[in-house]
Amino acid sequence: MILYKPIVASVVVSLMIAGLAAAQDATKRPPAPAAAAPAAAPAAATPAPATGGIPVGPEYKIGIDDVLDIAVWNNTTVSRTVPVRPDGKITLPLINEVQAAGLTPSQLRASIMAKLVEYMPTPELSVIVREVHSNKISVLGEVRKAGRYEITQRATVLDAVALAGGFNDWARRSKLVIMRHDGNTVKRIPVNYNRIVAEEDENVFLQPGDIVVVP
Repeated sequence: MILYKPIVASVVVSLMIAGLAAAQDATKRPPAPAAAAPAAAPAAATPAPATGGIPVGPEYKIGIDDVLDIAVWNNTTVSRTVPVRPDGKITLPLINEVQAAGLTPSQLRASIMAKLVEYMPTPELSVIVREVHSNKISVLGEVRKAGRYEITQRATVLDAVALAGGFNDWARRSKLVIMRHDGNTVKRIPVNYNRIVAEEDENVFLQPGDIVVVP
């Protein structure tokens, strides 16, 4: 047994040295990177709010070819989207034909309510202008693109000339004429384009159905 003591001691010392070296190697080793957190799921896109027609003023007069939303509360039979016919009327269930052209949305609402009273005691409804197609003007004569143009807001003589692509070389800019229906007659309104541009005359606002003639 005495002969093996040096060998055992040598083995023990070797194991202690190996353990110390392993510990020092562990301290020198860089720490393992932390696990990346899972990416958050993208938020669901919020749907755009539905539009309720186009913005028109309270004095807007409904015209031919306009499209209207007639919504009767708690009654899907009468509620519908209808165009204004060339005769200026719309057709609805129960009450049949109703004059629409020339009325404001509020006036048409009152007219429909008066007819619906025969079928329901207290009708509640709304009239919304979904599309405007009645605001049309014509530009004729010495312009680059004579034709009929649809406008969605108040337009002036300058707007009409711009829509028609500007004047031709032979246009008489001081002799423009607006032809406007006034009942059973046609009113002629002289316009001097040059004076408007020079701010000597007021720009003239057009009405649906006006015809701008450029001689």
